Amino acid sequence: MNKLRCIEELVDDFKNQRPIRGGSLIITIYGDAISPRGGTVWLGSLIRLLEPLGLNQRLVRTSIFRLTKDGWLASSQVGRKSFYSLTDTGRRRFESAFRRIYAELYPEWDGKWDMIVTTQLDNELRKVVKKELEWLGFGNIAPSVMAHPMADITEVSSTLQELCVLNDVIHMKSELAGSQTSIPLKELVHECWNLDLLAEGYQAFLERFRPILRALEGQSELDPEQCFQLRTLMIHHYRRILLRDPQLPEKLLPADWSGTSARVLCRNIYRLIYKRAEEHLSSTQETADGPLPEPAPRFYKRFGGL
Repeated sequence: MNKLRCIEELVDDFKNQRPIRGGSLIITIYGDAISPRGGTVWLGSLIRLLEPLGLNQRLVRTSIFRLTKDGWLASSQVGRKSFYSLTDTGRRRFESAFRRIYAELYPEWDGKWDMIVTTQLDNELRKVVKKELEWLGFGNIAPSVMAHPMADITEVSSTLQELCVLNDVIHMKSELAGSQTSIPLKELVHECWNLDLLAEGYQAFLERFRPILRALEGQSELDPEQCFQLRTLMIHHYRRILLRDPQLPEKLLPADWSGTSARVLCRNIYRLIYKRAEEHLSSTQETADGPLPEPAPRFYKRFGGL
């Protein structure tokens, strides 16, 4: 098996960062690797999986405890072993957060916008709703008016329902009467969404992972553990950028948008390494019934098809 120095350097860089945010990395691993394979894993095998990435046993246990307290995970005891599973709420959160990571690139846009008017809410509640809608990619296009050109309606309704404001805000659909690529529209987009900062994040991702793709190409025997480490750290890095991305239609983005290149790069690396990464998971992870089950069919639909 070939071990690549560039992947070793990636792992070393992650291990040397301070602080290491164990909970965030565990969320990445559950969302990317554990969720499609049943969503449950023995804590002991998870600790062994994370140790080479710089997370010691104490940090893993503390992070798991916090994720359980926050409702992401639930524990069960079989003999002396503790197993941690995604809760129903946690699973919904994972699916919502990770759906965008593996979605197809830029679906066709019909020129319509979702607009949420929050004028009927008090100031404090309006701030909370604004923050949650921004998390879903909405921009503040006018005082108390949030908008998005390609919102996930199910996700929006669910969020408004959870905030108990579904009947207190005004949700409207609007349609452009002019060009989808007019200068005023692009200026509005630039004002409402910080695309420059987002582009910097994508550019850093490209600079970090392009050399790794070049090193992978032409390799016939990749090391399974390295493939898992690369897949995990790549998705971890990509996820943190993507969750700040409003996922605007391609027509509203700059012509040389770095987010497009980053997505293609992530997809290409993922396709090269996912099989070996799954081998490592199968050989190291344990459930109460034995090895992890095989990935669910939806796993193979990631990035438009693996």
